[in-house]
Parts: sequence; C-alpha cells; structure tokens
Amino acid sequence: MVVTSNQIKHKAKSLGFHKVGIAPVNAQAEDSAREHLKAWLALGYQADLAWMANPKRFDIRACLPEVQSVICVALNYYTPHQRPPSAEYAKISRYGWGRDYHKVMEKKLKAFTHWLEAQGEDIKARYYADTGPVQDKVWAQRAGIGWIAKNGNVITREYGSWVFLGEILTNLVLTPDKPHTEHCGTCTRCVEACPTNAIAKPFVVDANRCIAYHTIENRAEELPAAIATKLEGWVAGCDICQDVCPWNQRFAQETDLTEFQPYPQNIAPKLTELAQISEEEWNRHFPASALRRIKPEMLRRNARANLEK
Repeated sequence: MVVTSNQIKHKAKSLGFHKVGIAPVNAQAEDSAREHLKAWLALGYQADLAWMANPKRFDIRACLPEVQSVICVALNYYTPHQRPPSAEYAKISRYGWGRDYHKVMEKKLKAFTHWLEAQGEDIKARYYADTGPVQDKVWAQRAGIGWIAKNGNVITREYGSWVFLGEILTNLVLTPDKPHTEHCGTCTRCVEACPTNAIAKPFVVDANRCIAYHTIENRAEELPAAIATKLEGWVAGCDICQDVCPWNQRFAQETDLTEFQPYPQNIAPKLTELAQISEEEWNRHFPASALRRIKPEMLRRNARANLEK
C-alpha cells in the first residue's frame, strides 16, 4: 500500500492536530539551518542549555538515517483566561496552565506513528515532541506550519504563536508543502516590550537575558540582579513577547482540547504563597504539569525575587 500526503494530513486532523505540514529533507536546507545554529551557539546565546549543542541537531539523519520527509504538526493551546492586574499575583506562562503538553502531544504522535508504520512493512517513523535533538521551529517553517518570528517563536496565521510543535521523521518520500513566508514586517513590538532586552536583534534571542530561561532552566540559588529586578511578576516562563504580538491579539482562538484548560491555581497564584511553597504543596498544585520542571526551591526563588525587588 502506498500512503499519500493527503492521507497523512487527513489522519493528522482526525487525531486532533490543528495543523499539519510536510517538509522534504535535503542537503541545502540542512546546511542553512546548521550554519544558523552554529552562529547562535558561537555567540553563547544558549546560556546553560547544553543540549542545544547536541551533534544530532546539526543533521536530522542522526535521528533517523533513512529520513526523507518530516511531518510537522501543531496543537493550539490558547485559552481566553486573563491574569489579574494586581502585583500581588504571580504570572505563569500560558503553556504551563493546563496538562503537560508533552503528554498530550506524545499520545497523539504515538498513535499517528503506529498508524503510519501500519501502512506498509518498509515504512519507518520516529516521533518527537520537544523531547529530542530536532530543530522543531525550523522544520515547522519548512513544512508551512508558520514562520519563525522576531521573538524566536513560530507564528501561525490561524492561531498566532500559541501552538505546541511536534514532528514525525519518516523514510517515505512525500509531496511537500511550501515553506512558510515571514510576515513580521516592520513590527518590532516584541523587541521593544522585552524588559531584559533578550531579543538581541530581530529573530535572535539571547537566553542569558531571557526571563523564561531564568525562571525555568536556571538552577542557581539566586537569579542575576539584571533579571531579578525586571521579572514583572513572572515566576514560570514569560509571555510578554507573545502578549504584545499583533498576530496573537488578532487571531488567537480558544483551543478545543480540554487538557489545555487551566488548572484553577495556575492563573493567579499569590507571590507570597509561592515564596514559601512546600514540596507537598508543589505536588498538589502541579499534577501532570510541564511546570514540574521548575522545582519547589526554584519557584520559591522566583517568587522571592519579585517580592524583594
């Protein structure tokens, strides 16, 4: 049986993916992405994100030697809930409001991959959900999902940048989609809105200056003063560059996935409560949550930094 690109896209939509596209694997595209990543790493913009230099990121064939196509998918996670304006409340990035996106994405990708492999004995496939050395944003743009914006996020025409990305690598030669064109234009709202100037220049983000990096990945006992004094309430990630984006303001629409509806305590926790959260309370507050990456001592640190500024 020969499986077609149209059949693959139909299956993706039936599994609940909001967008799907296909990118071919070719040397020219790989060379471009490789040089861009090397230049970014050479500037030290990855901070302590050592996995960004994983050799497999430089050649997708290291993940699947026979790969011919990358099937890219996206899930819309936006909900219209708004954070209260009072400074007594902590701010948590929307991506972490509901169920851990890894679990939601992986369940769908696993089913998708099993279906694909069942279409022929010689079909090989391997999936990734922000869990492996795949440049997911690069492939999403090549597959027509959206474009990499000035703030480093992928923006889709239908959902803005409120999307999670996933991929299936396969040895199938499929009809590809056209790469997405860039539509940021002359807008620089994200660059101007970042309180720590983490967008070093349009399309280049310096993790060393990024609130999201420091609140989620920085394991130090104390945050750098340049970051701690400009957190603006953020304790888990940061959505500033997404909140000010015109594409998000105009086109964001509520997800139909109940898993991404917020746990009530994630929209407006109080800084004073998080500053002294215990291990037991942390476990109760963040079940099956991507926020479990932020350990209790880190959450206390982030909340205290906001209170002490």
